[in-house]
Parts: sequence; structure tokens; C-alpha cells
Amino acid sequence: MPFLMFMSVLQKRTPADCVSLALSGALFSWSKPVLVISGLNKGTTCGYDTLYSGAVAGAREALICGVPSLCISLNWEKNVSCESDLKDAVTVCLPLIHAAIRDIQKGIFPKNCFLNIGIPSCPLTNKGVKVTRQSPQRSSLSWQAVSTNKNPSAGHYMSNQQSLGIMLAQLGRDASAAAAARRLNSNRKNVEVESVGVAGKFSSQQTIKKYFRMELTEKEQQDIEEDLDSRELEEGFVTVTPLSLYANVHMEIQSSVSSWLAIALSGDQ
Repeated sequence: MPFLMFMSVLQKRTPADCVSLALSGALFSWSKPVLVISGLNKGTTCGYDTLYSGAVAGAREALICGVPSLCISLNWEKNVSCESDLKDAVTVCLPLIHAAIRDIQKGIFPKNCFLNIGIPSCPLTNKGVKVTRQSPQRSSLSWQAVSTNKNPSAGHYMSNQQSLGIMLAQLGRDASAAAAARRLNSNRKNVEVESVGVAGKFSSQQTIKKYFRMELTEKEQQDIEEDLDSRELEEGFVTVTPLSLYANVHMEIQSSVSSWLAIALSGDQ
């Protein structure tokens, strides 16, 4: 099997879960693939979005399992992009995919990282390929309480968007991080997420439900350097950003934490 291209088709499971299952041997009898491709994602995975993206998590899971991987995303622009752009994005990616398979088999593909590939909104008119760094860009979110009655359209939308990783947010003393709502990697606005609040020792009959609307505002523009992923993608380049499994911090931060910890545990306040 030259490579495995997967989609998050398992209901209520994440792309990382799908990759884990596919590589476990429980679902498929063949040996591990040469390459895992996570995508094509409908929306960018630049900057801090890599921390929330299900597509990036899928590629990361493959690398954790020892399989080289690519995450591929299209810079989808609301009211501008169309479905044919997805096909064009695949066309643009094919040379990179073929080169990756070839060089993995030769043993010269980059190791200890996976490649986060961004395709510009007009794939066929891209300006070329650039190796980039993860930018400090983040999306601004606005949460609004809408009502105590669920909007029927929200349930319909959520039921048809399992791959986007929308989950119910359980709020309260017993809530866990695993139950927190995931960010929606899309430009779509006014998405309702159900939150179930359990306050104190209320019984199940006293559970309070509230509904909130998440609005994605414009991304904060902080990219002034030319080799950052979000900037180059907006400029029309195909971006290739190597991402590691390890979130290493700068030495000065390491030193700062070490100094703080020594003081914090010494009892000298």
C-alpha cells in the first residue's frame, strides 16, 4: 500500500482517532502505509490554529505511530471559494505527494516532523512553494448566550459536520478537558454549541442547559516576517511548514520557569 488517505467518517470520532484505528491493524489487515495524508481540510491550519485543528492532529497521530504524514489544507474563503477549488488543490498537491512517497522509500524524506501544507484560495494560480514557519496568528472568537431553547438548525448542522470535531461542552465541577468543545476550523459564523452546566450537587432533574453562539471574527494580523505560514499563504504561495511532535520552548523561557520554580518551592514568599 503506497499511502493511506483517510477521512474522518467515524461518527463522533476525531481525525486522530481515525488514524489510530486505521494504523492499529484492527480495521485493515495490511501493514502500515508509507504515508498518511490528513485532509483535504476546508480551511487554513496556520498559526495557533495548528493547536486546535483536527486535520493537524490526524497527521500528528500518524507520526506518533511512526508513519510519515502530511496535513493538507485549503485557504477556503467564504462566499468566494467553491467546490472545484478543492479539486484544484488536490491537483496542486499531487507533485508534493508523489515526491514524498518517492523520498520516503529512498530514506531521504525529512524525519522527526510532519509537513503542514497550505494551499492558497486560488490553487491553480499559486506563486510557487515556500518553506515557512508557524506564525503567531490567532483567530478571535466571540461567544454569545442566545437562549435556553436550542435552534433546530444548529442540531442539523452539527449532525452533518462530524469531521469538524464539534462536541458538546460539559461545564461544571465534574467536567473534564476531553468533554470541552473543540474549535471549529472554518470561517462559518453563528455556530451554536450546546453547553450542559452542572452546578454544585444538583440532581439530574435540575440540570440547567444554556446555548451559546460562537462567532469567528477576522484573524489578528501580526505577521510581519516574510517566512511565516499565514502571511505567505495570503500572498498566494503554497506553504510547507515542518511541525514537530515536541513543543519545545526557548532557553530563556526554560530558565525563567526554573528560577520561578526554585523560588516557589523554597517557601520564601
